[in-house]
Amino acid sequence: MKIQRFYQQHQKTILGIMTGLLSIAYLFKWQQNFLLFNTLLALVAIIGEIPLFLRATSALKFKLVSIELLVTIAVIGAFFIQEFSEAGIVVWLFSLGNLLEELSLQKTRQSVKELVQLAPKAAYRIVSPEDRKGELVAIDDLDEDDYVLVRTGDQIPVDGEVVRGSGYVDEAPITGEAKPQAKKIGNSTYAGTNLTDGTLVVQASRVGEDTTFGQLIELIEEAQDSQTQAQRKIDQFAKYYTPIVLVIALIVFITSRQIELAITVLVLGCPGALVIGVPVSTVAGIGTAAKSGILVKGATVFETFRKVNWLAFDKTGTITSGHPAVTKVVNLAGDEKLNTQYLVSVETEATHPLAKAIVHHFASATPFPTEQFTTVKGAGIKAMIAGHHVLVGNEELIQAAGITNLPTLTPTTTHVLMAVDNQLTLALEIMDPLKETTPAAIKQLQSHYHLALLTGDHQAVAEATVAGLDFDAIHGDQLPKDKVNFIQATQDKGQKVAFIGDGINDGPALATAKVGIAMGSGSDTAIETADIVLPTSDLSRLPILNRIAKATMWNMNENISIALLTVLLLFIGLFTGYIHMASGMLIHEASILVVILNSFRLLRHF
Repeated sequence: MKIQRFYQQHQKTILGIMTGLLSIAYLFKWQQNFLLFNTLLALVAIIGEIPLFLRATSALKFKLVSIELLVTIAVIGAFFIQEFSEAGIVVWLFSLGNLLEELSLQKTRQSVKELVQLAPKAAYRIVSPEDRKGELVAIDDLDEDDYVLVRTGDQIPVDGEVVRGSGYVDEAPITGEAKPQAKKIGNSTYAGTNLTDGTLVVQASRVGEDTTFGQLIELIEEAQDSQTQAQRKIDQFAKYYTPIVLVIALIVFITSRQIELAITVLVLGCPGALVIGVPVSTVAGIGTAAKSGILVKGATVFETFRKVNWLAFDKTGTITSGHPAVTKVVNLAGDEKLNTQYLVSVETEATHPLAKAIVHHFASATPFPTEQFTTVKGAGIKAMIAGHHVLVGNEELIQAAGITNLPTLTPTTTHVLMAVDNQLTLALEIMDPLKETTPAAIKQLQSHYHLALLTGDHQAVAEATVAGLDFDAIHGDQLPKDKVNFIQATQDKGQKVAFIGDGINDGPALATAKVGIAMGSGSDTAIETADIVLPTSDLSRLPILNRIAKATMWNMNENISIALLTVLLLFIGLFTGYIHMASGMLIHEASILVVILNSFRLLRHF
């Protein structure tokens, strides 16, 4: 309705007018002018009662007996017994409570708004990593794979990978970490973070709405519209609570014949603190999680995650970097520097998945021109470089050339061998290494949860990857259905499982688990299916999530207890003669302020 929208849009102004009229009324009372005193307070009651009456009647249309109905009946009753001062004060205090609720919700969303405001608006686009001039363009004009130049003091405008330069980046807006992070070639960057030192060239992988910021906005909006199980219980409670208070007021009137006492019961029975306590805690918890680099899609997640006792992890891209890296180099014959030049010469021309890792590892090596280049499918590459025959590939390629004296290498790694003029010269071991933050995060988590590793890699590779980490279960050779079966079997035993993954094939497991947690660098399917997203794909966020979830649920229970205790004490004070309508409403609204302030405690940094 237009009237309701008007009141919503001008809530502060209307309350200001009511407060001014209330103040003037008490000046007239001080001057013994009771006619103007009562007139102004009646006006305050009418102004403030209009939106309450409209909300009460709207609820009745849906057969809901709302709390606003209590206030409406109380105000009408106060007018009936000509207690205009009580009516005015009741409505003013209730309006003040509504405004406090709105202001509190705005404040708890502030951390999210601050992140959104940090989103960059423009970028210096360059045509190649060597370009230093750049063209200033709007963020919307950038495409994936574009190069952007970032200088000291600039915001990084895209999610991407450093392809040139080095420096230190303040990632606090995304991760909550105050210490600047060193960035070099191959490292990931996130839009909205700040380059505090150095110069970087970043190749964009996600731009505009697809960046961490774009996902943040969408996920937080979804989360703020959700309700916890506790909130639904409160809605159910209010549906029965209001009629009970009406009945109590009716009984009080029948037995005491005191209409004022009955009306006071109606007013003081409005559980305002109970109604706002849970949503304020919810939004505060979601905002705090967002500021800590954790996107929670719904408030129910806090309640569910608090009960989780198993964490099941995918391997690639979750506990590991998701990108192969050279972990060991063995020079078998000849000059090592020359051998690496031959190797880089071949791999620079190659397109297989390991080529990028090898070129990156030997970034300082200068490649030779490649005269001939032939790909042997499933085996490797044959090339002619500076008059030398060069083979780069697996054991099959090398053995096919008649070379049999192969070195002994770690069986759980991928091997790349190189031969020059039919002599084996170089051997490499390549694997997907653990993320830097994984070992510390796992050690923190193992004291709170049972841990499981579920991966499609071979069992030996899985065990080697997490050697030294305390996992309760390690299962390799897992198809998507196998991961689902493990999770389902564990949950059938009464356990609560959270699954952490990043790939399309992790979608079923994310959906089956009580809580699904996706890496921000993962597939869209995983992100959409999950309940929680870690934008920086950093497992060190999980211990923080554990603390935030527990703190949020504890805070909700505190607010519920404060609200119910306040109503109980008000009724005791009312029936023993220590509390009256005005003093009771003051205490009632004070309890609203208490639960709001209590919820603000969640906004501290975890």
